Amino acid sequence: MTENILFDIDDTLYPSGEFAALARRNAIKAMLRMGLDNDEEELQKMLVEIIKEKGSNYEHHFDLLLERLKIDNKSRFVAAAVGAYHDTKAAIQPFPDVPSVILKLRDEKYRLFVASNGLAVKQWDKLIRLKLAQYLEGAFISEEMGIEKSTEFYRKIADTLGVEPEKCIMVGDREDLDIKPAKEAGFKTIRIFRGSYSDKPKETVADAGITDFRELPGAIRRTVKKLSG
Repeated sequence: MTENILFDIDDTLYPSGEFAALARRNAIKAMLRMGLDNDEEELQKMLVEIIKEKGSNYEHHFDLLLERLKIDNKSRFVAAAVGAYHDTKAAIQPFPDVPSVILKLRDEKYRLFVASNGLAVKQWDKLIRLKLAQYLEGAFISEEMGIEKSTEFYRKIADTLGVEPEKCIMVGDREDLDIKPAKEAGFKTIRIFRGSYSDKPKETVADAGITDFRELPGAIRRTVKKLSG
């Protein structure tokens, strides 16, 4: 039996693209309420460019935005933006079809984990707010693994679990990070087509593709049966 199931987090367990857009917009609005005299849409574009440039784990997006605007005494604006961004986290919710499937898989005695790039505390914060953390045995996060998602990342997961790679299934939305390298490492793979990458061509090297999380238990059974001969 393939008993180790690993999930990506962003756009697999919750709509991260939608959340990030809402949080950025709320942060911009908070700075404007604090007295920043700039166009909202222009600020939004600048912030998105900074995030693309520096990456989502950079801790000073708002500081850099204000520096580029040549704003003096920027502390109050940064505080307003950070506060609004974190307040938005109260609205974070999993995709509606996720909790019941996670419970079903747990009840069927699968071992459940997440595999994610990012900072460990930040990723666990998401899982706790999503109310999914208690159903997971653990998380493999790039900061703690010392390597980002790659073939070696997934091989290291199998080694840590003490199992053969074929005893693991990776479930995720990204072909480049979740599917191809996991498959190269010997994992079984299932791609879910939704979220930020749902508009990509539905071509995949994954062992199965789904569009609804409720299809996952059946996809797991079919994949295991097919690959077990």
